[in-house]
Amino acid sequence: MHIRTSFPYETTHEDLWIPLPGGTSHAFGSEGGTLLYARVWRPLTDEPVPALLEYLPYRLTDWTAPRDHQRHPWYAGHGYASVRVDIRGHGNSEGMPTDEYSATELADGVEVVNWLAAQPWCNGRVGMFGISWGGFNSLQIAALAPEPLKAIVTVCSTDDRYDNDVHYLGGSVLAVDMHAWAATMLAFVCRPPDPQYVGEAWRGMWLERLESVDPFIHTWLNHQTRDDYWRHSSVCEDYGAIGAAVLAVGGWHDPYRDTVLRLVEHLPADRVRGLIGPWSHQYPDRGLPPGPAIGFLQETLRWWDHWLKGEDNGVMSEPLLRAYVSDSHRPATVYAELPGRWVGEPAWPSPHVRAMTYAFQGAPVLVRSPMHTGLDAGRFFPFGNDADLPPDQREEDGRSACFDFEVGEETWVLGRPKVRLRLTSEVPRGQVVARLCDVAPDGSSTLVTRGVLNLSARHGPGRAVPWEPGATEDVTFELNGIGQVFPPGHRIRLAVSSAYWPWIWPQPDSAAGFTVEPAGSFLELPVRARALEETAIAFEEPEQAEPLGVNTPITLDEPRPERLVVRDVAKGEWRLEVDPRYGGTRVYPDGLEFTEDALETYTINEADPLSARTRSDWSIRLHRPELAWEATVRTRSEISCDGKDFVTSDEVICLEGQEVLFHRTWEKRTPRTAG
Repeated sequence: MHIRTSFPYETTHEDLWIPLPGGTSHAFGSEGGTLLYARVWRPLTDEPVPALLEYLPYRLTDWTAPRDHQRHPWYAGHGYASVRVDIRGHGNSEGMPTDEYSATELADGVEVVNWLAAQPWCNGRVGMFGISWGGFNSLQIAALAPEPLKAIVTVCSTDDRYDNDVHYLGGSVLAVDMHAWAATMLAFVCRPPDPQYVGEAWRGMWLERLESVDPFIHTWLNHQTRDDYWRHSSVCEDYGAIGAAVLAVGGWHDPYRDTVLRLVEHLPADRVRGLIGPWSHQYPDRGLPPGPAIGFLQETLRWWDHWLKGEDNGVMSEPLLRAYVSDSHRPATVYAELPGRWVGEPAWPSPHVRAMTYAFQGAPVLVRSPMHTGLDAGRFFPFGNDADLPPDQREEDGRSACFDFEVGEETWVLGRPKVRLRLTSEVPRGQVVARLCDVAPDGSSTLVTRGVLNLSARHGPGRAVPWEPGATEDVTFELNGIGQVFPPGHRIRLAVSSAYWPWIWPQPDSAAGFTVEPAGSFLELPVRARALEETAIAFEEPEQAEPLGVNTPITLDEPRPERLVVRDVAKGEWRLEVDPRYGGTRVYPDGLEFTEDALETYTINEADPLSARTRSDWSIRLHRPELAWEATVRTRSEISCDGKDFVTSDEVICLEGQEVLFHRTWEKRTPRTAG
């Protein structure tokens, strides 16, 4: 990593408030409407410049401040006004928090784009960028097409909020992140404004926010099929609405990578480019595993210079899709770098990729996986931690029905594999999980990719259709995209299971399993040609601005394991404990001490799908010694189920100093209409 200390432009930065129309400012009593808190880095020049916007709920004065400081000053030093804005009801912004990607959030975003374009230091042209939430709303605001928004860079984002987000997968409830993300956001929305920036108004703003809070899980479980709630802001509903040029970026170890493939397929080729590396859910320049990292800021600068400054710099001469194809590698939970190479595709679907079918052989197989199948799935959102990726899959394969295919010659896979399974089920509800693994001659099994289908969603995600007991049907579904080499002498394994906890919440009838009929079942791989004369694809080395200078105190406490599996042999119970490792304790240059701690727990009995339960505990403490200010947020979130309902329980306790300022609990039952 090269730390850049000098730039073409000297820069300055300031914090300011962006007014939204309507209402009265709570903190300042102004008549200009709700105020959003913003930080702006600008080049020192008399000429107006384009503006870049990153728009998030994650608190620019603390939580994302270290990451922001890596890139916003860098962009400013290259001639852009780079702006970070806290969404309404978050951080120091006024207003009440809303559901993710609400109509209010997106309408506010349009107003911010228009406000930036109207500033005297802006030339009227605006770009948006972001990772995850910021990548989502960059796409969604681009689909609302505010006139000044000319280009976006969307990283690790989705075009489909139902089937490619943290809530549902293949029509099944994502237990691991439906639960964990709802619990995380409950803790996040309860964090207070900072009196360092909003003054004495912080307490009133905080209490008003807290009174408006409702756990997101209530809404998400109320929509178990792909209805209008999920279609809202899913840009796959109308790709043609996106007016801005789109650079779509993802990683093969990020759950959202298929969005890149769909965007390069459906957007006009003269306004889109795709980039998929070996990365986790991170910006590709941060150097977090798996690598190799690239000079991502330089790559995005080429994008901005072309679309916002009109420079003919060859960025649109790059292949439509640049993708990393990984060599075969042994199973491990972390890789500093994955071996492989970059390839370029002139179109997507690619003329270099053809479908190769592998037919199943043998007698019918009863698949009746124990409920704890899936404990070795790894983290749904890998962030580059030591225990994020799936370990050796041999134990998982032993709980699944495996169909192996010998690799006679080196086989490159690029795209989304597909499976068709001829299934017979004796019960109306269930799910099927397919894992694609690379099996080495010594038997080690590396998970390559996977896919899920809720059997009630086999006719489409918009409705739940029970299976007729005893009936035989063909079901087809895709696995997540991948770029992977299978070498000669290895085996391609498709492992089929009827459970995948805690990724997938088990159906009440899951213990019954299903029968796979090999006749009529097959695996289809997108196989890429190897013998091509290709132009070499290369990137500069990663580069960033000087770090913010956050201190992380060293403690004598023994750190918890990142992922711990506990088995009660007598009870047949399995428990997975996960420390998400978001940040721990850090001290900021402005004096803020910020501490957060979280623990997720997933428990199930290996024979009982109704025993599944989840729990998440959060604690967040903010302390400013110079102001004698201390605020603490503690939350507890739990989900369990019976045959008819999901049962959710949530609790929030907020303290000012040692005094409880707010305490509330929620208990709710939600019918299992599809999940």
